[in-house]
Amino acid sequence: MENSSPEQKKVSVKINSLSNFIKWITISGLIAVFVGSASAFFLVSLEKVTQFRESNPYFVYFLPLAGFLIGWIYFEYGKNVSKGNNLLLEEIHSPTSIIPIRMAPFVFFGTLITHLFGGSAGREGTAVQMGGAISHQLVRLFSLSIKEQQTLIILGISAGFASVFGTPIAAAIFSIEVIRIGTYRLRLIFLSLVIAYLSHWVCLLWGVDHSHYQKIPFEFTWIILICLVVLGILSGWVAKIFSAGIHLVSHFLGEYILYPPFRPVVGGFIILLLVVLGLSPVYLGLGLPTLQSAFVNPLPIETFLLKIIVTAITIGSGFKGGEVTPLFFIGASLGNLFGYFDPAHLALFAGIGFISVFAGATNTPFACAMMGIELFGWECGLYFFLTAWISFIASGHTSIYQSQHIGKTKLFSRSSDLGKKIADLRK
Repeated sequence: MENSSPEQKKVSVKINSLSNFIKWITISGLIAVFVGSASAFFLVSLEKVTQFRESNPYFVYFLPLAGFLIGWIYFEYGKNVSKGNNLLLEEIHSPTSIIPIRMAPFVFFGTLITHLFGGSAGREGTAVQMGGAISHQLVRLFSLSIKEQQTLIILGISAGFASVFGTPIAAAIFSIEVIRIGTYRLRLIFLSLVIAYLSHWVCLLWGVDHSHYQKIPFEFTWIILICLVVLGILSGWVAKIFSAGIHLVSHFLGEYILYPPFRPVVGGFIILLLVVLGLSPVYLGLGLPTLQSAFVNPLPIETFLLKIIVTAITIGSGFKGGEVTPLFFIGASLGNLFGYFDPAHLALFAGIGFISVFAGATNTPFACAMMGIELFGWECGLYFFLTAWISFIASGHTSIYQSQHIGKTKLFSRSSDLGKKIADLRK
């Protein structure tokens, strides 16, 4: 090309640009079709499994056995994918190899087994892991640079999140916000948004519907504002407790139970014991009916705390599934408590708790605020941004994702944490 004329160089640049455009259009379509379809199949399967468990409540008595099955499968065949979402983040930060495709079926069946027998888990982690694993396989079909391979994982996260929750804008932001606390890969936002919408539409084309919530009207009073500030702070603290609870259970069982498949067995026995002692079935599985009820009816004061305990035991001991839907449950029931003081704005408080605890636990305030707007309407958008950021600050340098890096330190947090991984802070 050294002896090429200016006109030839321009033509070459145009050809390369067109080729790159076609490549990414093709990649986007493939990710949307495969991840959106996988999420649709997962959501339908999860609904069937949940209905079957609710019709056969005695299945919870086999939860320890189910825990052993999950633990044994991952120990024997899935050690390299057992990190889950943290593996995706690690590959984005420091690429080393292609994410094994086995991550997708392993987390798919592991989550279904968890829910079939009454474990308290979510679905976000499953969809995100399937999305990341499936999208990263395109490395085998296209010639991609290291940065482009990282982009594949980010797009897979966006596709999985959007298709499982039906919130494409929040998904697009989440995929670039979750990587490094306080910093954003804004150059990917457009492509991430396209992928999110495409995968969301693919999921809808399969006839899968998502949870719907009532629109929350805006109303301003100083009492409401004070309540929301307090709720934002409490949400951050609760998110911190939730993250610490999961890691405490995981560390404790890892310290004293050397054979990994026995750890979820112990977790299953503890949950079973709680059920025998009178724990309500509403704390098992996703808990969507209670989550919906939090917007219209007062809940027992201990609701959010019991869900934290059961979920921390489930996830911390090694059962599979996500943390986000339990975080929604915890946040909505926490916000529900403020309805005792102001019943007229119960839905507002539940909605604020819903997104704020999520923001504090994942360090993704922008994504959570946008999720609030997509789910509950734009009228209370300022409230969502305010409380999501308050929770984000109040939770400190903690996270349910131990492989998150701290790109910018939070207000009131140690500046010496800058650049470190969340996991390193616990050491």
